[in-house]
Amino acid sequence: MKTIIYAALWLLLLSSFKTIASDTLISKHGYSEVNGIKMYYEIYGQGKPLVLIHGGGSNIQTTFGRVIPMLAKKYKIIAMDLQAHGHTSDREAPESFEQDADDVAALLKNLNVSKADFFGFSNGGTTAVQIAIRHPGVVGKLVLASALCKRNGVPAQFYDFMKQATLANMPGELKEAYLKDTPSPNGLQIMHDKDAKRMVDFKDILDEQIEAIKAPTLIIIGDEDVIKPEHALEMHKQIAGSSLAIVPGGHGEYIEEITTLKSNSKEAAFVIPMIEGFLDK
Repeated sequence: MKTIIYAALWLLLLSSFKTIASDTLISKHGYSEVNGIKMYYEIYGQGKPLVLIHGGGSNIQTTFGRVIPMLAKKYKIIAMDLQAHGHTSDREAPESFEQDADDVAALLKNLNVSKADFFGFSNGGTTAVQIAIRHPGVVGKLVLASALCKRNGVPAQFYDFMKQATLANMPGELKEAYLKDTPSPNGLQIMHDKDAKRMVDFKDILDEQIEAIKAPTLIIIGDEDVIKPEHALEMHKQIAGSSLAIVPGGHGEYIEEITTLKSNSKEAAFVIPMIEGFLDK
C-alpha cells in the first residue's frame, strides 16, 4: 500500500438538454427520472467520465464549482444533485447513502455510461463507497474526499451537534444556494432535517464491505478536517492498494468548497493535479 502524506504543503435529460459554451468547456444540463425522483445533472468537458458527488446540504456548484473548470479540461465531468438537494426532487422516504448510490448508478445507466471514475466529497464520499460496494462494475477509480465509513471517524460531539441541529445554524451559503435552485423554504427545511437525521442514525459500514473494494482508491482529508486522521488511515489500511493524502486545511478547504472560501485557501492548485495524476496513472 502506498501512502501519500502532504502534511505541510502550501503551494499551491432523458428530457431536453440545454448547451452552454464557456471558453473551452461545454456544459449540458437536464433531468432524468431515477428511482421515482427527478434527478438534475450537469455534464462538462470531454474524455474519460468522472462522476462528482457533492456533500450534505450542498449541491453541484457549492461543493465543486471552483474545481469543475480545472477537471473539465481533461475529463467528461458528470455531476448531479442528490435526493432533495439543489434542483432534484424528494421522495417520501428518508435519505440513505445506499439509496443515493443506487440513484447515481441509475442515472449513469440512463446516460449510457457503463463505467466511470468517482470523486465524492464528505457525504458524497460515503455515497461513493456505497457505489463501490453495491455497483462495483461501474467503478473505475475512486477519490474519497473526507468520507466517513465508521461512527468513530468523527469526534463524539459531532453526533450531539447533529441531534440539536437547526436550520438557523446551517451555513448561509448553503441555504442561499438551495433557495436559488429551488425557492421553497419548506423544501430547505426538509433537506436539512433529512440530512441531520441520516447522520444521527449513521451506522458503520462493515469491515468486510470496505475490504472488498477492489477499485484503485485515493483517500483525501484535511489536517484540520472533521474526519479524524486515524479514520482515514484505517480506511487506507482496509482498501488494498489505496493511497492516502493528508493536506493542509479544514473540511473541503482543499477543493475550495463554498463555505471555506473566506480562508483564501490555495490548496486546490496542487490537490487537483494530484487527483489528476492518480486518475491518469
